[in-house]
Amino acid sequence: MAIRINLGYIDELNKYGAEDVQLCYQCGDCSTVCVHSDDIFNFPRKSMRRLQMGLERKIETTLEPWLCYYCGQCSDQCPREADPGETMMSLRRWLIARYDFTGIASRFFRSSATEVIAILAVALITGLFLFIYGKAGGSISIYDGEGAFLPSSFIHFFDLAIGSVLAVFLLINAYRMWHLTMNKGVSVRISPWLYLKHIFTFPLHFFTQKRYAQCESKNRNFIFMPWITHLGLMLGYVTMLVLVMVFIEELQHGPEIIWQVHLFAYAASLGLIIGTIYFIRSRLRKTAYVQFKKSHSTDWVFVILLFLIVITGIGQHILHRTGYYEAANITYILHLMCVVPWLLRMPFSKWAHLLYRPLAMYFAAIQKDALKKQLRLSEDHMITVK
Repeated sequence: MAIRINLGYIDELNKYGAEDVQLCYQCGDCSTVCVHSDDIFNFPRKSMRRLQMGLERKIETTLEPWLCYYCGQCSDQCPREADPGETMMSLRRWLIARYDFTGIASRFFRSSATEVIAILAVALITGLFLFIYGKAGGSISIYDGEGAFLPSSFIHFFDLAIGSVLAVFLLINAYRMWHLTMNKGVSVRISPWLYLKHIFTFPLHFFTQKRYAQCESKNRNFIFMPWITHLGLMLGYVTMLVLVMVFIEELQHGPEIIWQVHLFAYAASLGLIIGTIYFIRSRLRKTAYVQFKKSHSTDWVFVILLFLIVITGIGQHILHRTGYYEAANITYILHLMCVVPWLLRMPFSKWAHLLYRPLAMYFAAIQKDALKKQLRLSEDHMITVK
């Protein structure tokens, strides 16, 4: 079967952040130093080679860019400064765009202006809608209960509507990822039993990000700080998402605090504020960790928007609990003006890693099992023939 080659593939990927691919001369040091590279998933060397050869279709069907957590050891080791770690990050951005059926992700990654304008437009529409709704049905001086400006019952419905739109985009894109990597990307038969056998791989990697922690095994530090902050951000965001979607009435109740709910909200907020400050500081100072030395525009949009969400959320909570209800309602609108574009942006941005990474671990476990089974059958057949 003919293999399609895209000679302009490297130039195209430059728009997603890859700048030094052509410096690579395939010495293999990057794969040697990587603690996760193995005989089946050999990266980043294989991906770098496919990229140099313009094998676009090969890359879109592989899981290898997702199996890299960008610890930066490969980039530190590279004798040509080809920065394979950043190239793998760029490939993940490109793959997000490939999974996205709308084409929005591609536009965001290729143009920071497009992304910022879209965020501002969604934010303004959200703010205008909430202000008009609040003025029509309540008083801006009442935070919750009868006559409230933005009653918790409305916010609950509003959150579920936004969450449903988010879920539709994510599920469609996840299916497209499965089709490319597990249907078009494998040459062996995969039994449905294997999907059930490895089902717990997904939640394990989703809630622990343990593969990222293992990146430190060849370094001197006992704890890998990028993993800790990455895990804190992820768990903080997921916790807040669950609280807002399920316990919004308890969160808006007040001014007294319902500790059974708010304790989790405080812990999640702390994790988010520490994580965002750490990432902003690291990217500004370009610290010793190589993954912070280069920043794509979407990286900055990601962390700045999350920081604004946390700050406005904390401000709204303090104003509510201290009795400044009018200011609390205004701050709440500002908070939701950040939250809505953040949520709707997720399927088209770096934050989609939250879904694709654990899915890739799940699919990789299935592929390895299927390939090993095929190898055993081939060996048995050879013995029988002899």
